[in-house]
Amino acid sequence: MNTVLEIAIQAAIEGGKKIMEVYAQDFSVFTKEDSSPLTEADRQAHESIKAILAETNLPLLSEEGKLTPFEERKNWETFWLVDPLDGTKEFIKRNGEFTVNIALIKNGTPVLGVVFVPVTGMLYFGTEEKGSYYLELGSTDVTLSPEDIIAQAKALPSAQDAAVYTVVASRSHNTPETEAFIDEKRKKHGEVNTISAGSSLKLCLVAEGKAQVYPRLAPTMEWDTAAGHAVAKYAGCQVYDFKSNTELQYNKENLLNPWFVVERA
Repeated sequence: MNTVLEIAIQAAIEGGKKIMEVYAQDFSVFTKEDSSPLTEADRQAHESIKAILAETNLPLLSEEGKLTPFEERKNWETFWLVDPLDGTKEFIKRNGEFTVNIALIKNGTPVLGVVFVPVTGMLYFGTEEKGSYYLELGSTDVTLSPEDIIAQAKALPSAQDAAVYTVVASRSHNTPETEAFIDEKRKKHGEVNTISAGSSLKLCLVAEGKAQVYPRLAPTMEWDTAAGHAVAKYAGCQVYDFKSNTELQYNKENLLNPWFVVERA
């Protein structure tokens, strides 16, 4: 697993480099068939990540790649699930709250996840064997080898539980249902603090211990959550379907996630 983790970390950092090269320029914004935005950064990061992960000879399902029919991918026991640029809206706003998400899925469950924040150089990773860790690399200009990064990383959660119960919510996709969820937490805990963030950073904030819960009562796709799911899960959190209370599953015929909650156990 360490070798596979090293490859995933390398892929995430290299994808982040491609993103920052575009971020430093004037860039065009295109609209995909589902009306979501797309930039050259999404495409370049995808190609870079795809080339590096190819070393593992495992199948790849990427938001920006060709969508493999379910009849073929339903037979995949282990595969990569990637969002080369999660938070394209945040990228376009230039607020820094976007990530590279790389997850390894085995039998529908994320067994490894890497989340990289190109603007800050913050790297999160989690595996079922090692637990979850983070390291502040500072930028995409990284001199450390993936092996050294793993050796120097610090265990999650990194923060003590806040005195005030804290809910993390979406920067761009808040809903009335989310507000109702927060109101229920106020009834239970009294004072509730809310913080906003973009992309898979929200899952990582719960993994870090900086928030107790993240309700996502709005649409997401599997590639949006898989890497952060692994980081949160192996940091001692639960990632579960809002209605059924069962753990989120991946490689479904319909790649749309149900509403879900990330909660520190």
